[in-house]
Amino acid sequence: MNDRMPWLRRLWSLPAGRFGLIVVVTIGVVAAVSLVWTPFDPQRVDIPARWSPPSWPHLLGTDASGRDILSLLIAGARTTVLVAAGAGVVATLIGIALACLGALTSRWTREVVAVLVDILIAFPVLLIAMMISAVWGGSLWVVVISVGIGFGVNIARVTRPELRRTLHSDFVLAARANGLTPSQIALRHLLPNVAPVFIVQLSWGMAVAVLAEAGLSYLGFGAPPTQPSWGLLLSELQTYLTAHPLSVVWPGLAITITVLGLNLLGDGLREATDPTLARRRSLAASHTPAVVA
Repeated sequence: MNDRMPWLRRLWSLPAGRFGLIVVVTIGVVAAVSLVWTPFDPQRVDIPARWSPPSWPHLLGTDASGRDILSLLIAGARTTVLVAAGAGVVATLIGIALACLGALTSRWTREVVAVLVDILIAFPVLLIAMMISAVWGGSLWVVVISVGIGFGVNIARVTRPELRRTLHSDFVLAARANGLTPSQIALRHLLPNVAPVFIVQLSWGMAVAVLAEAGLSYLGFGAPPTQPSWGLLLSELQTYLTAHPLSVVWPGLAITITVLGLNLLGDGLREATDPTLARRRSLAASHTPAVVA
């Protein structure tokens, strides 16, 4: 690995981090490939080929309309990446903004933000999504915004006390004595030190975004019928569960592996980027007695 990115080398050395990185990169590559190629047109209806078993050329079989399940899964990866990345961006913006307001401003502002976060965190993500869907209708952007709001508030709640703790550390006091502005202190010292906590929360938020998209599409509040989605495919196939149980396995397996990969990647990134864990590892290595042959 490149010495300029030691955290990537540490991430790859962790089994959980390696598995999560492989899964996330694979899903991203599959989503990118789906923009230009799929084995068949995902929406192509072929009645004579309906419920074909897994064989050539339909490697995972077909559904009740004769659509190729593998093509639907490949195209559905694009929807999954869009929702996970979009929810991650929204959660990052909301979470960092609320955390900074709740930790770096005046006491009155901090108390108002703390109360606001406590109120917003009481609303489950799916309930927020359904409330937004009732006003603007179901779509992928409803999932992105609702999950982004829900986990942005959760990120702010967890990150705010870490920012307050880091704000009173010795190196921040030294930075103030050297004349650094509050924005410079935040960028150079505060945010890097809370990054491990933030990364874990963000990975969980992206994993929940994948589950929320699948669940809301299953209920009819997510992806429209014309857009391939793992949750929508699962909803359509579960009607035929008793007659064709194998067909339901593929979208369910795709959702499970993706969510597991995101969670394990977040845990691996926390261990690889947390400076306190890195110091503990180096101290443990320095105090390990040498083995004499």
